[in-house]
Amino acid sequence: MTNRQYHLHGCDGDVGGYVLLPGDPGRCEAIAARFDSPRLVAANREFTTWTGSLRGISVSVTSTGIGGPSAAIAVEELTRLGVHTVLRVGTCGAIQPHVSKGDLVVAAAAVRDEGTSRQYLPLPYPALASPGIVCSITDALRARSTPYHVGVVHSKDSFYGQTQPETMPTEGALLESWKAWQRGGALASEMECAAVFIVAAVRRVRAGGILLCVNEPPYRRASSALEELPLDDLIDGAVASLDMIVASDEASESPASVGPPSGYSRPRN
Repeated sequence: MTNRQYHLHGCDGDVGGYVLLPGDPGRCEAIAARFDSPRLVAANREFTTWTGSLRGISVSVTSTGIGGPSAAIAVEELTRLGVHTVLRVGTCGAIQPHVSKGDLVVAAAAVRDEGTSRQYLPLPYPALASPGIVCSITDALRARSTPYHVGVVHSKDSFYGQTQPETMPTEGALLESWKAWQRGGALASEMECAAVFIVAAVRRVRAGGILLCVNEPPYRRASSALEELPLDDLIDGAVASLDMIVASDEASESPASVGPPSGYSRPRN
């Protein structure tokens, strides 16, 4: 076992260069089922990893758990195993009234209202998805005729600070911040994109995010029946997006500007 990672328990050769990042380890097998020849690589704590292929190229799915700290760990350790492209796949709560339960949201950038990314870069540095990845995601969703929104999302550390601010000593500040995100046009709130985008920027890899809305604004409460949500739309959209990214990279003779960092050799099965 060469280069075995402390948390993920993955080793060299265990993961592909492209990785989907759901929060819930329970969704990894469902996502991997859309790959060719999927196999379980490792499972430790909140981190479960499966690897398969798309278009003959090795791809993986690794769960991150909830929040920025564990998401940052996943991205850090994946990059140490040679990963060059990560795509967060998760859920979010609507901020804008035109974002409805069941809609997909493509994260082009994230509000850094969390603590993890501050351990990497000062707050003036923006948390941006890779433009080429955003374009590939929207192209894939458009090809599937899947409705989506694209724009800024809000990343935070406290789920209940968002959903039940009236129970917090900082209620006033939380509500004022929420109004600011809404007036500024943030589409939805979630807990991992900012950390994923910032760690990816520091480690010089590509990142993006595709999210499923689980509530109806202006209500903050998430749906209590996630099984009734179109999770297949999220999973199929994410895998189609990854397939589009792989195809784009394969078609490009110089992928360094829109694809993996120069000098990276994409592994094949």
